[in-house]
Amino acid sequence: MEWITSDELVAYPDAVAFMEDRAAQIAAGTADECIWLVEHPPLYTAGTSAKPEDLTDPDRFEVHISKRGGQYTYHGPGQRVVYVMLDVGKRGRDVRKFVEQLETWVIAALAEFNVRGEIREGRVGVWVERDDKPLAASGARAEDKIAAIGIRLRKWVSFHGISINVEPDLDHFGGIVPCGIAEHGVTSLVDLGLPVTMDDVDLALKRTFDQVFAGNS
Repeated sequence: MEWITSDELVAYPDAVAFMEDRAAQIAAGTADECIWLVEHPPLYTAGTSAKPEDLTDPDRFEVHISKRGGQYTYHGPGQRVVYVMLDVGKRGRDVRKFVEQLETWVIAALAEFNVRGEIREGRVGVWVERDDKPLAASGARAEDKIAAIGIRLRKWVSFHGISINVEPDLDHFGGIVPCGIAEHGVTSLVDLGLPVTMDDVDLALKRTFDQVFAGNS
């Protein structure tokens, strides 16, 4: 397993080109699996299920058509994007289980900061309850999204992956309906009042990876 961390902002087309090339090498058995930690300049990506009406401000940032699953999402500085190039063929060939492992990994990393991430049926991503916001009309607690997941498989090798909001400009999510979900908001670790850095998140991801994926390679 190779871990790569990019300190500079990475252009989205460059990231896609790297992932596609690395995934092909992994499938061919000529390269190791790879986790790539990056940040992007502000941009929107449209997954394979994106609806045109969910791009509410098309002139705000560049929009990239992506072959990952999911709908519209935002990437930008202060958000840790985790590209996962893993051999799912050697990890059981169970796509649903693999996505659940990615969710579990995010939840385990958030727990390192005493943040309780949760999954909601029918709502992609990882969510946190907000005790500091008014209850919904139903009496349920308010919930905000803190992480998104969208992957693609080619020859049973994954690419694309996860985005975790550390300290992005949350106003930038206003140009889209994030992941097609308009009823809930978006948050970040810093928005939750936690003085967490990108390095802190990277360490948490590395510490918790084997907890979730050990024995599945």
